[in-house]
Amino acid sequence: MTTATRGDTTDVRPTGGLLRHRDFRLLWAGQAVSSVGSNVTTVALPLVAVAVLDAGTFQVAVLTAAAWLPWLLIGLPAGAWVDRLPRRPVMVICDLLCAVAFLSVPLAALLNRLTVAQLLVVALSAGAARVFFETADQVYLPVLLRPGQLPEGNAKLQATQTVSYVVGPGLAGLIAQLTGAVAALLLDALTFLLSAVFLLRIRTREPRVRPSGRSPSLRRDITEGLRFVIRDPYLRVLTLFGAASNIGLTGYQAVLVVFLVRELRLEPGLVGGLVGVMSAGGIIGALLATTVARRCGTARALLIAAALTGPPALLIPLAAPGVGLAWPALGGLLIGLGVAIGNVVKGAFRQTYTPHHLLGRVTVSMHLLNYGTIPLAAVLAGATGARYGVQTAIVAMTAWLAFTPLILLIGPIRRRRDLPAAPAAS
Repeated sequence: MTTATRGDTTDVRPTGGLLRHRDFRLLWAGQAVSSVGSNVTTVALPLVAVAVLDAGTFQVAVLTAAAWLPWLLIGLPAGAWVDRLPRRPVMVICDLLCAVAFLSVPLAALLNRLTVAQLLVVALSAGAARVFFETADQVYLPVLLRPGQLPEGNAKLQATQTVSYVVGPGLAGLIAQLTGAVAALLLDALTFLLSAVFLLRIRTREPRVRPSGRSPSLRRDITEGLRFVIRDPYLRVLTLFGAASNIGLTGYQAVLVVFLVRELRLEPGLVGGLVGVMSAGGIIGALLATTVARRCGTARALLIAAALTGPPALLIPLAAPGVGLAWPALGGLLIGLGVAIGNVVKGAFRQTYTPHHLLGRVTVSMHLLNYGTIPLAAVLAGATGARYGVQTAIVAMTAWLAFTPLILLIGPIRRRRDLPAAPAAS
């Protein structure tokens, strides 16, 4: 096992707002451009599969599954490795690997060698890099910021990420409309290169990861993180809720592009625009998250967020050409609002509540179940869509999502105004 100390970095942690914090601004900028690229991919990759390679519904869903499968395959050891390694270099390497992966798609298309199999390899590679990047990012933020700055930092990062949910799909649809879906992946590769440049300019010296008195054991490190999550009543119920809600969220999203293109006959530009509008609620949610948590309490804020994430999903299957597109737009707006509030509150809670030397392993242990259900949901939605129709798949997945907020009522969160600052054992 390894432990790490934060060290004295007060000289690079200004007392003013985070807009004055140079290194946070660089981290923020890097995440902003890479998030835009990632959300270009969510529309561009399925559009390449459908429009260029004439892939079927199940194949498109498998692409979504492939992007998340690495959480199941390497999630746990990745958490242990990140707790042993300097995090910023890990994040830079992940950005460069993603850039190479996405650049391979337009190159293969130019040589007339592009296949669905290559898209699967690209999705798997980028997904594996994402496992390490997101885990390292969660551990790295508390290195740059004081505990009291984490809610503001998480809110700003979440707001930027949700802006990318609007900008990314819109850019993908626009580029696909003007120059073809393959060209959109060139933009994706560029965003990851820019992210690496921003991260390399950060000056804060990360505290060295120092070994404890025991010899390191990967299995023991993994077990320690899992045990902490399983035994803690708050992290346990949040993990179960995240896993269940991701089944519904990913399920309908995995076949949404197919539904909009083949059932509603929408043009790529309109598909990207609609997906962007559906994600716009996340911007509002990220901006309001800290205010909601402060006025209502962090525990109650999570319950409010869950209520916004669930029942509004039932509006999405009502989609129809013309005015009927308002239903999925409204449903997506409310879902994005709830997801953003929940992510900001949960992220800040996990970062301050968890002992720092366990944070990488705890984060990835929660993500293992949260994200591990995503490839299963994508495959299930794809199989359902192929067998019974895409709209049936969307109805089933949104109905599941509508009932998931009930999970939060089985734990201690429903009895509290605010989440605790530290585990009871502390």
